[in-house]
Amino acid sequence: MKKTPGAARDVILAVLAGILVVAAGTLPRNLLFLANLHYWATIPWAVPVSAAYLYLFWRYVGGAGPPESTARQRREGLRANRISAEGWIWSLVAGTLGLVALVLALRVANRMVMLPQQQVPDLSHIPSVTVWSLLLMGAPIAGVVEEAAFRGYMQGPIERRYGLAIAILITGTMFALVHLDFTPILWPYYVAVAAIYGTVTYLTNSILPAVVLHTCGNIYSNSLLLIYRRAEWQAAPGPAALTWKTAADRSFWGHVVALLLVTAAMLWACLMLARAAGGRSDRA
Repeated sequence: MKKTPGAARDVILAVLAGILVVAAGTLPRNLLFLANLHYWATIPWAVPVSAAYLYLFWRYVGGAGPPESTARQRREGLRANRISAEGWIWSLVAGTLGLVALVLALRVANRMVMLPQQQVPDLSHIPSVTVWSLLLMGAPIAGVVEEAAFRGYMQGPIERRYGLAIAILITGTMFALVHLDFTPILWPYYVAVAAIYGTVTYLTNSILPAVVLHTCGNIYSNSLLLIYRRAEWQAAPGPAALTWKTAADRSFWGHVVALLLVTAAMLWACLMLARAAGGRSDRA
C-alpha cells in the first residue's frame, strides 16, 4: 500500500476515469436497445451494431487508436493481462463459488429483512426473439464494459494506493450508484459483487476472468427475471416470510448451511488461485 501526497487525487481520477469508461460503453448500448424496441422490433438489428461497437470500445480502452500518447496508459488501465491455464481454471472456480454464495446470502437476507422486489417491464408486445437476443447481447456488453471500468481503470490505481479492501469498498459503492435502481439496503450486495470480481482480478492481475464471470452472472440473473419475473434471491413470487415474524424454517437453515459450505469452498479456491497465480504474467 502506497500513500503519497497525490494519492487522493489519483483515486479521484481513477473514479472519474471508471465512470467515463462505463458511460462510454453503456449509453450507446442503451440507446441502441431502446431504439430497437421502438423501431423494427421484429428484428434484433441492435445486436450486430452493438457487437461492432463493443469490439471498437474494447480495442480503444485497451490502447488502440489515437492519441498514441495515451496508448500505454489505456492498455495498462484496462488490465487485460494474460494468465495461465491453471489460473483460468481456479479463477473461474473461485468466482463461480463466490456468485453461488452471493445468491445464497441474498436468499438468507431476504428472510431477515425486506429486500426490494425487482420489477420487470412489460415486453409482451415485443417478439421473443428480439427480447432474448438483446438480453444475450447485453450480458457480454455489461461484462466487458463494467469490468473494464470498475476492475480495470478504477480498481487498479486505488488498489495500488490503498490496498484491495479499500479498492473493493470504493468500486463497490460506485458500482451501486451507477445502477439507477440502487437502494441503500442493497449496498452490501454491490460491495460483495465487487469483492468477488475484484479479488479474482487482484489475484490474477487481469480482468479477463471477471469479464467471463460477470457475463455468465448477468445471463443467469436476467434470464430469471424474464422467465420467472423475480430476482435470483427471491425464492418464491412475492415477499418472503420474515424469520422474526414466522420463525426460521427448514428452508432458511438449509440456505444458511449451504452458504457456509459454499463460502468455505470459495475461500479454499481463492487460496488455490493465489498459488496458481504466483508466476502470473503481467503482459498486456
